[in-house]
Amino acid sequence: MNLTTLEEAINLTEKEVKELHREYLNPGLVSLMSLIGFDKVYSSGEGSIVRDIKGKEYIDFLGGYGSLNLGHNPSEVFSALEKVKSIPNILQASLGSLAAVLAKNLALIAPGDLKRSFFCNSGAEAVEGALKLARIASKKEKIIYCEGSFHGKTLGALSVTGREKYKKHFQPLIPNCQAVPFGDINSLESAIKNKDCAAFIMECIQGEGGIIVPPEGYLKMVQDLCLKYDVLLIIDEIQTGLGRTGKIFACEYEDVVPDIMCLAKSLGGGIMPLGAYITNERIYKNAYGGMEKALLHTSTFGGNSLACAAGIAALKSIIDGNLTAEALNKGNYLISELKILKNNYGLIKDVRGKGLMIGLELSGSNNSLLNRLSGGTLESLANEYFASFLAGKLLNDYQIITAYTLNNPNVIRIEPPLTIEYKHLDRLLLALEDILKNHQSFIKMAFANIKNVF
Repeated sequence: MNLTTLEEAINLTEKEVKELHREYLNPGLVSLMSLIGFDKVYSSGEGSIVRDIKGKEYIDFLGGYGSLNLGHNPSEVFSALEKVKSIPNILQASLGSLAAVLAKNLALIAPGDLKRSFFCNSGAEAVEGALKLARIASKKEKIIYCEGSFHGKTLGALSVTGREKYKKHFQPLIPNCQAVPFGDINSLESAIKNKDCAAFIMECIQGEGGIIVPPEGYLKMVQDLCLKYDVLLIIDEIQTGLGRTGKIFACEYEDVVPDIMCLAKSLGGGIMPLGAYITNERIYKNAYGGMEKALLHTSTFGGNSLACAAGIAALKSIIDGNLTAEALNKGNYLISELKILKNNYGLIKDVRGKGLMIGLELSGSNNSLLNRLSGGTLESLANEYFASFLAGKLLNDYQIITAYTLNNPNVIRIEPPLTIEYKHLDRLLLALEDILKNHQSFIKMAFANIKNVF
């Protein structure tokens, strides 16, 4: 049996990596990544900079979909892992000191009376746990969620995710889940007024929905309605949390305290898989209080020593480095400059977001030139892939990494590490302006690529 060693894996060529992916992983994904020019292999990364195996440098404005608030390979997180390498990593028949400290630290920075944490491995798993918690604590089944939302692709999380493309092949999903329009307080009240709902789950800003910011005051009205109709409020801060939007948690913009809050992504410092939900004493006691119910929801790797050490170090870096202010100031600068580009070039339809969670929506098939070029026949493909070609051009011509949002593919997401330098923000702005100045040739190239593939 000729197993490939780690040393051999590190030294694979780009061609060998692609061949292995085609043979053993996901050949359709290889084709998609090749289509948009994202089929590169990277060999190193530090902060906001990554390098491919040919030594070329790129600026990362994708940031692991919000996972890399501290950037690539933060030394302080690796130092924390080094300090705990002799501690048993997984020993479930024990009480882990690192999990206890991370839970305490989360309670100290969380809004209001949120106190009791459950640790897991991902955002989707945090959502699964939150949904189960809401049902057992409320003794009700119905869950309300938002159109355009994204909470994960496991079965329960997918049931409250608001894009049909990801759901249609896996029916039936979890029953008694109902969608309402995001930002529409009247629709929410109609859905919950019978007091038969366990919970309403929402994002403060819809990430995969296209960086959608709700109307001002919406979160506070949601909280008031949930209190009025005895509905638990679950806020998904998996992408928005830990400084990304300019606050430690985005719900703090309206002084909202959820009943349950979901975390993941940057909680593990960009190094370890780490997710969590945190809730208040009353809800936890109703759900899992006492020895009889203490083991109703568990996770083998949840709360392991390495993951919790990374979480402790990540929180300290974010707080001590005042990265919330960094995100707010840099985000305000970038948004204001992007809006100038929007005013000057019709290809940009909208600029929105908070902090360093920014969406750049393209005109896509709504642009008359696009319709003329496609003759109308490529409109659906343009909606699905057009922004990806802008991301591909940024990557291949300007060495800038971005991507589109999953539920709204005409939106380029800008979510760099919170530690990114202003000179890198300016590099992005200059690259975008250069593309926009020559937008007609870019549009023709994008449609030619779509035609060649489809």
